[in-house]
Amino acid sequence: MRITDISEFSKAKYKIFIDEEFAFVLYKGELRQLKIKQGEEINKETYDRIVGEIIPARARSRAIHLLEKRPYTERDLREKLSEGLYPQDVIDETIEYLKGFKYIDDHAYAVLYIETYTGKKSMKRIMNDLMLKGVDKDIIREETERLKESGELEDEETLARKLLQKRGYDPEKADRKETASALRFLYSKGFSADTVSRVIREIF
Repeated sequence: MRITDISEFSKAKYKIFIDEEFAFVLYKGELRQLKIKQGEEINKETYDRIVGEIIPARARSRAIHLLEKRPYTERDLREKLSEGLYPQDVIDETIEYLKGFKYIDDHAYAVLYIETYTGKKSMKRIMNDLMLKGVDKDIIREETERLKESGELEDEETLARKLLQKRGYDPEKADRKETASALRFLYSKGFSADTVSRVIREIF
């Protein structure tokens, strides 16, 4: 196996190509430590250490670092690791490792997300956000039904009116520009055209 190219990936990282194909990413210091040089051979022992120890350990460390800052869904975390050019098998192993310690839990993420944004966004918008993040529809449906049964979930029109009031919108004093801004605000929160139309008609 020959190192055919070493190209800069970021300020401190480099993409390593073996026999003309991308192999992995290493830090500048690792290149020196492992004696990785363009045009030279890489022995099997060094290669196995990189792909079997260094890269997997770094992927776990990177994932945990990301999760320390905020929660991630499985899909979001996979995408972040892919951006770092980690091999797919390493990403799969990392995800399973984190699941084993409950560091990734899409159900818990959905509960937290819904609790955080209920009253700030329409439920339609919340559901769409969660689906875009890769949360299973059954999980989303289960949590929204739980909220409905507990009475914690307001109907969309009530929520839209409250958000307008909180925004300081006064229909009696608002001009056309302010009303248009209020409409855009409701649409940005994910309310349907029917809900917005009913709320605005009710106000006027």
